[in-house]
Amino acid sequence: MKHSIIKVFVYLSFVAIVGLVTGCKDDVFQVNDVVSDPGAFSKPLTLEGVVYAHAQGDTSIVGVMDKKELQCTTPNCNKALLAVKAPGQQLSVGDEIKASGTIVKESWGYVLKADDVKVVTKHKIGA
Repeated sequence: MKHSIIKVFVYLSFVAIVGLVTGCKDDVFQVNDVVSDPGAFSKPLTLEGVVYAHAQGDTSIVGVMDKKELQCTTPNCNKALLAVKAPGQQLSVGDEIKASGTIVKESWGYVLKADDVKVVTKHKIGA
């Protein structure tokens, strides 16, 4: 009986360790997952979205919209944007990106300070 309990304990410990190791991967979030309460995200995350605008005065900050917003073809669509700071990288409107970093609060609002940004594809936005 004691030997069986030890085997079960070892097995469950192994499963728990494997679960922790594989569970540490970043989940990939969409802009709409984050934009309603960006302050709730205190740990590093990976975000997918499409660059929609540039910040005035700081070209390293872009407004990123959810990929689902590409389906809206009328000019009066309300697009929720999340600011992403991608230092050292010039992003263009229409770039679909995958950005990894941490959301921080600035005096003007929340921004994802990206450590890594990859352009996945490009979309034609606007006229």
